[in-house]
Amino acid sequence: MGVGKWIGGFFGFMSGGPLGALAGYALGWLFDKGAEGFSGDNYQDGGYSAQQQYEGQRNSFLFSLLVLASYIIKADGKVMHSEMEFVRSFLRRNFGEAAVSQGEQILLRLFDRQKQMGTMAFKNTIREACAEITQHMDYSQRLQLTNFLVMIAQADGSVPQSEIDALQFVAASLGISEEDLASMLNLSTGSTNIDAAYKVLGITPDATDDEVKAAYRRMALKHHPDRVATLGEDVRKAAEKKFQEINAAKETIYKARGL
Repeated sequence: MGVGKWIGGFFGFMSGGPLGALAGYALGWLFDKGAEGFSGDNYQDGGYSAQQQYEGQRNSFLFSLLVLASYIIKADGKVMHSEMEFVRSFLRRNFGEAAVSQGEQILLRLFDRQKQMGTMAFKNTIREACAEITQHMDYSQRLQLTNFLVMIAQADGSVPQSEIDALQFVAASLGISEEDLASMLNLSTGSTNIDAAYKVLGITPDATDDEVKAAYRRMALKHHPDRVATLGEDVRKAAEKKFQEINAAKETIYKARGL
């Protein structure tokens, strides 16, 4: 199965910098096995084609997800078999079967690279990679990237403090606000837990009704699925689920207040 089935050959802004270096290590050996080669140098006289621009943006997003996930998963210093099972299920559910084996192989290479570099050096690389991502992805795309990381961290039903610390480090490095990270950490329970619902909307229980409505409108605009539609239908569908969870949190609060 060619790598191009999920992560293709053209990587746009990832042709250099920390992400490009990690891509060369984690992806090069896969392409050597017969898949399409990857490059950031497919520029033609007329510029990049629309298809190349789409592929470059999407592939950069997907590889960035795996790089940051490798850091989150190893936050406690080890990779559990159960954690990899969760990642396989996550990739299958959100991106399809083609992503499972490819994503797992890339993650294993990234774990190996992290071991070679050492914890602090790899953390610095993650910080630099986040800075690179921030330059090339808008806030809504970075929100969706962070949401995927939160989903991976929560896959086993609990998030240890080491992973919360890692999520906070990555979110801050991506320019994601503490409020938005707290919102995503509470999405899964916002429909059944009133305290979580308020956190999803980024407000406190003493907010006025008008403040609740304004907070919902702000979150709905920020997380609207159309804002990540250029990254592919699978990413958009995941964003739709997040949007529905925000709506569910709003309904929980409205019901409690009789609105």
